[in-house]
Amino acid sequence: MTQLPKQTLRVGFVGSGFIAHFHLKSMIGVRNVEVTGVFSRKAENREKFANEVEALGLGSCRTHESLEALLTADDVDAVWILSPNYTRIDVMRSLHKAVKDGRSKVFAVACEKPLARTVAEAREMLSLAEDAGLNHGYLENQVFCTPVLRGKEIIWRRAATTTGRPYLARAAEEHSGPHEPWFWQGDKQGGGVLSDMMCHSVEVARYLLTAPGAPRNSLKIKAVNGTVANLKWTRPHYAEQLRNRFGNEVDYRNRPSEDFARATVTLEDQDGNELMIEATTSWAYVGAGLRIQLELLGPEYALEYNSLSTGLKIFMSREVKGSEGEDLVEKQNAEQGLMPVLEDEAGVYGYTDENRHMVECFRKGEKPLETFEDGLAVVEMLMGLYRSAEINATLNFPAPELEHYVPVVARRGA
Repeated sequence: MTQLPKQTLRVGFVGSGFIAHFHLKSMIGVRNVEVTGVFSRKAENREKFANEVEALGLGSCRTHESLEALLTADDVDAVWILSPNYTRIDVMRSLHKAVKDGRSKVFAVACEKPLARTVAEAREMLSLAEDAGLNHGYLENQVFCTPVLRGKEIIWRRAATTTGRPYLARAAEEHSGPHEPWFWQGDKQGGGVLSDMMCHSVEVARYLLTAPGAPRNSLKIKAVNGTVANLKWTRPHYAEQLRNRFGNEVDYRNRPSEDFARATVTLEDQDGNELMIEATTSWAYVGAGLRIQLELLGPEYALEYNSLSTGLKIFMSREVKGSEGEDLVEKQNAEQGLMPVLEDEAGVYGYTDENRHMVECFRKGEKPLETFEDGLAVVEMLMGLYRSAEINATLNFPAPELEHYVPVVARRGA
């Protein structure tokens, strides 16, 4: 039996790609944690990750050639699942079995968004975690964004208490497209941009609308309406760009996933008040880089945030030459002109506070703000939106038909 609180939480990473390095960089702002292990498919990626752990002063990280080796290591207390969407359910099954068989000392697990590709998978993720007695956290970074945490606190303390609760949340996230080929493959990713990015938007909006201290499920979903479209990447020129960049496994001429999605979600609070979420996401935005826009509206107030309206900007003339990179902002699309700079992306985007929260909850044995239950609720909304788009009609909740529903773009052979 693990004695809690633990002075230091020892974390093992499953996955060493883009998002894993984002989490790793944020860990330098987290106390009481060491990154002690990593497993991913490629040895060179594992070595690079372990070297970065050492460079950041986050502990001595062992590389593991198999998932089993990481899960049964004697220096891993908690696992961060950061591998591609299509691998997560198998990772969770392996963790469940290792714990139940008494081969693993892991007592907590955190999983990157989205929790799963379908409602059935998400429900199994939750069931496996609970059956194994694992504390579990859902890694939805936008809920922990510094502007979200500060903005919500001010709105609910100063405005909602005097004029009434907020009733409309708007969220948008857009960029020019994902880094890895599996994101573009509907069956592996679970969909297109709706699955990849709408998970952020609906959950941060739901969080902003939820009263401080109220249960995360205190808002009841009544109906969803979704629209999906292919605006850019199915055009022949851009479809060919994807093929040249990722190879024949990404075929947007014949097997595209949506690059635009719109959602409206109708909710009801505990007093019967109707609330609304409006969200849009896109892989077809070409600006300075990743753009997140949030609004929260109430009877006599409004909150607004745009991630590209930064305090720090840098101008570079055409005489400044350089290679492509993302050193100023994530998904950076230019190296010249007037550029916004996010001086602490891991902090602004919420990764630092998210990981600080998860580490403290896990080492103390407390329930995190975001759990696999919330991850399941998000997947239910996403599948409802996909189904609504497929039938071109609003879908009312509860919707039991979503239990085994698979979006059109994720169906093999579709």
